[in-house]
Amino acid sequence: MTRLINTIIYFVVTLVSLSLTACDSNNDPAEISEIDDNRSAIIIAGSTFASPFFEKVLQTYEQGKKFSYHSIGSGAGIEQFITGDADIGTTDAPINEKEAARLNENYEEIVVISGMISIAYNVEGLTDTLKLPRDVYTDIFLGEITRWNDPRIVAANSDINLPDRVIQVIARSDSSGTTFAFTNHMSTVSPAWKTTFGATKKLDWPRTTMEAKGNEGVSQRLAITNNSIGYVEFGFAQRLGLKVASLENKSGKFVLPNNETGDIGLVDELYSEAEQLVSSIADPEGESAYPIVAYTWALIRKKYETPGIGSEIRDFIKWTLNEGQSLAAPLHYLPLSPEIIEAEQEKLEQE
Repeated sequence: MTRLINTIIYFVVTLVSLSLTACDSNNDPAEISEIDDNRSAIIIAGSTFASPFFEKVLQTYEQGKKFSYHSIGSGAGIEQFITGDADIGTTDAPINEKEAARLNENYEEIVVISGMISIAYNVEGLTDTLKLPRDVYTDIFLGEITRWNDPRIVAANSDINLPDRVIQVIARSDSSGTTFAFTNHMSTVSPAWKTTFGATKKLDWPRTTMEAKGNEGVSQRLAITNNSIGYVEFGFAQRLGLKVASLENKSGKFVLPNNETGDIGLVDELYSEAEQLVSSIADPEGESAYPIVAYTWALIRKKYETPGIGSEIRDFIKWTLNEGQSLAAPLHYLPLSPEIIEAEQEKLEQE
């Protein structure tokens, strides 16, 4: 009976999540490859982190019907962009040297939006907000802390009655920009994490970890799995009503994710390389800064083979950098600073 109830709940949660994120696109990168070369839609593929934002942008942008967003994960989005099966790739991780070499310098990385990665949890009977110190949340995902009433969790939450239950970690199974941003932060704050996993889009999780595809999959699993914990883009957690932890930041303060605390963690400085921008936000400064933030890049080509498509794509990206930023906050994303918008527009105008 319990299994039947869980199955029904999972089905309902899945339907709710899909309707809230408006993800009417194809989630299978293999099927994108099968789209005919004469297709009329301009294909955007990649980040699940930013998919609700892009879906809203396409609903609002005057020429939005010409575009189609495929929420398949940053790693798959980069691959589809390289092979030409996607016209625009979206990723929460800068492309690496091997990926760049395959593009023969015919690409540009444009920052288009930013957001927060929350540590969400579903602990049976717990309605209070958990505080998680830096060494505690890293050790939970390393598999070193395995029970909810572990003394180190209890010490930070003395006013909460924590159950003697096994912690079920839920993580991404696919090549993920969210995972990259998450592990980039973890590597910065934990020497043990840096040695064990490092910063990466995909890793071999401890064997007890439950894995799911996309921010959609992880958030859905969290919603139906008692005593679970996982990392998801903040908006996904909000839309499914998941509890999110208050995390210890670099200043030693416990901070919840919201538009104000997330914005403090971002930067106004200009960086010529995407890697520098990533490094600058790995462990944000600021007493009230939320500690895990991320940027999303759009990958576009300097020169497209199809006549006219390049100008349409640049017009779309320019709109996203300007009018599109007003769509961010209601979806729990963080609008870009004027300095970064100006720098990214200059990249577009140079081509």
